[in-house]
Amino acid sequence: MNDKTTHFGFQTVAEHEKHKKVAEVFSSVAGNYDIMNDLMSFGLHRLWKAFTIQVSGVREGDRVLDVAGGTADLSLAFARRVGPTGQVWLTDINHAMLSRGRDRVLDRGYALPVAQCDAERLPFPDDHFDCVTVAFGLRNMTHKDAALAEMRRVLRPGGRLLVLEFSKVWKPLEPAYDLYSFKLLPWLGHKVAQDADSYRYLAESIRMHPGQEELKAIMERAGLSRVDYFNLTAGVVALHRGYKF
Repeated sequence: MNDKTTHFGFQTVAEHEKHKKVAEVFSSVAGNYDIMNDLMSFGLHRLWKAFTIQVSGVREGDRVLDVAGGTADLSLAFARRVGPTGQVWLTDINHAMLSRGRDRVLDRGYALPVAQCDAERLPFPDDHFDCVTVAFGLRNMTHKDAALAEMRRVLRPGGRLLVLEFSKVWKPLEPAYDLYSFKLLPWLGHKVAQDADSYRYLAESIRMHPGQEELKAIMERAGLSRVDYFNLTAGVVALHRGYKF
């Protein structure tokens, strides 16, 4: 048996256990995911995602892969951009989250292809997509380097990968951000979703995620070129961008 360990928030767990634990978190939060996003970020997640769409350079006719796409915010925005001649795939490893996303795109009149799959083993051919995105999903993946390498594999030459994720906040804001993350966030989770533990994990997972420069280096080791990043909201979130050449 694989006896390697990894982190699940601040806990150390066996690698083979993390997948199940993360699945339990997202199955629990799926029903309240969108309203909690608005509450937790004070609505700012909409601006972060809009900026991601703008930076993506996606145009009519492009092929886009939305990894860990959840309730489909990015997939819907990209679908409007690529038009009828393009294609957007919505994928997620978690069935409950993917079901919410699938229902949302159908409710808005889009028939996007949907796949439940592991980001570390994407079921797509090499050199296929113009753009791959992962928003607030990378930090939950056990082998981030393997997932990033897979995302690069399915990009066409000249294609770009965009990683939108929580990052390291501007240092003077750390005390206030810690108070928010470890006191207010679980309280909100309890009051709104009746689930303080899942939101406590989400706060811890943010602290365990690589910072801006560290993630840039991981992306470069995965074979991506011209990697840069944009700090958003004082570094609460960063958008990393890399290209396949």
